[in-house]
Amino acid sequence: MRRTTFFSFLAVIATRAVALPLPTEPPEAAGVIRVWGTAELRPLLERWQDGFKKNHPDARFEVRLTGSDAGLPGLYTRRADIALLGREATAAEGKAFEWIFRYKPTAIEVATGSLGAPGHSPALVVYVHRDDPLTQITLAQLDAAFGSERLRGAPENIRTWGQLGLTGTWRDRPIHLYAPDTEEGAGRFFRSVVLNDSRMLDWEHLREFADTKGRGATHDAGQKILAALAADPLGLAVAGAGFTDTRVRALSLAVEAAGPFVAPTRDSLIARTYPLTRAVFAYVNRTPDAPLDSKVREFLDYVLSPEGQRAVSAPLAFLPLDAEAARLRRESLK
Repeated sequence: MRRTTFFSFLAVIATRAVALPLPTEPPEAAGVIRVWGTAELRPLLERWQDGFKKNHPDARFEVRLTGSDAGLPGLYTRRADIALLGREATAAEGKAFEWIFRYKPTAIEVATGSLGAPGHSPALVVYVHRDDPLTQITLAQLDAAFGSERLRGAPENIRTWGQLGLTGTWRDRPIHLYAPDTEEGAGRFFRSVVLNDSRMLDWEHLREFADTKGRGATHDAGQKILAALAADPLGLAVAGAGFTDTRVRALSLAVEAAGPFVAPTRDSLIARTYPLTRAVFAYVNRTPDAPLDSKVREFLDYVLSPEGQRAVSAPLAFLPLDAEAARLRRESLK
């Protein structure tokens, strides 16, 4: 029954939304590209705006970057043309859009998450204590260790280090789990990718950590997780990349048992060979079998162009898309 009240409330809201008339576009927004989303993307968005205006000097933007949670509501109330998110839309956000328009919002990857900048969609990394001899792990093993449903096909739950292949004094030692709050961005991503969106985690042995609440963004959940792991030789932890603590070690990951096992590096994130790479998404309202709004299409075409992706390559936290991936996403705009 964990955290069901909130989702029940969303279901009621979504059910009632079907009776509402479609929101109309404010007339003053004609010709303006309205972007809502997360504040961490502001420096990148400003680079994209400046580059776009070189060939479109009359382009105008209205930007409201108050948080990823505001992006999709801006889109389905027709107050925004683009929802720019440092994560995928949640099921509740997508369902709210779909209840109103009767089709799903269109998601377009426009950049790769960071290698290790908190708050900038960092890739997730699996860590162990420095005394732990484990060097690599598969997604199915992670699913069996953190979860209980084993939707990736593992034959049994993994609760001891011996089940991960360790021998000697490690064999019968229990695994202690540490992870980001599974209802927040990084935790939802981990649950979606590794546990196939299961909510049946090993709650008895799992400690969740959330960012410190207060004025301004803290993005300190990862630091809390690794501090707890550093004090626990039996810990298995998931946190953002980029933290430096000599008391812990990162593991290489593989999708399948046969490998390849990949470490999180700039190249492996851009190439999407590292399994827990995250992405930056632009969500748009595109009617099925209809062309995308011209001003939105032209801007996103620039974002995905070689010049637009070079803007991501500048000394910012986010990373560009692979050239072929950018080309394919650019083609999808037509």
